[in-house]
Amino acid sequence: MYLTLFSAVLVAHCCLTLVYNAPLRGHELTRAVENAMSLAKKILSDIRGAHDACVTSAGLTLSSEAKSLEYLLSDIGIPAPPVLKSEELTMETSLSRIVNGLELHRRLLEEVGVALSSSEELKPLLAGVRDLRDQVEEVQRLAQIPSPESQDGFPGLALQLRSDYQVQVAAHLTLQQLRSFTQDVFRTLRHISASIADPQ
Repeated sequence: MYLTLFSAVLVAHCCLTLVYNAPLRGHELTRAVENAMSLAKKILSDIRGAHDACVTSAGLTLSSEAKSLEYLLSDIGIPAPPVLKSEELTMETSLSRIVNGLELHRRLLEEVGVALSSSEELKPLLAGVRDLRDQVEEVQRLAQIPSPESQDGFPGLALQLRSDYQVQVAAHLTLQQLRSFTQDVFRTLRHISASIADPQ
């Protein structure tokens, strides 16, 4: 009798645990996505200060069109980040592309920082990119999405910086590209957050 009673209590406890754990995981996931969105906003706010401090060549303003310099992207060796602008992407694909794109920009910022004469303003931005990448990996973990051992889609990255002007252009294009990519990241995370809140 005691064994039967204990078994019943144990089953009831397990059922209650399952009921309460599902909303808890959903709440943790939502909070993790919101934290990632906050980090993305911080990166966007830090980019202008980093650009003003590191890019001093005339004509290379953050608001200037990059199209006139597009031919230098391949010459310098700056790859395009993964594409996020698609409503058809799954959450798994979107998060994986975000991690890859952030890792690309982390490496670009590090290489540009070594070549710049003054790169102190890049350090907070670089830390922000690392933090956002780690936070998105936390979102992957909470969403139970398998994260590969290496998500580096840009092996052998090496910028060709043969002059001071190329260093300036590389910093300019990297920061412009990071801003555009982070804007896409923010929109993607907002879409993910909405889909978690309303799974249908």
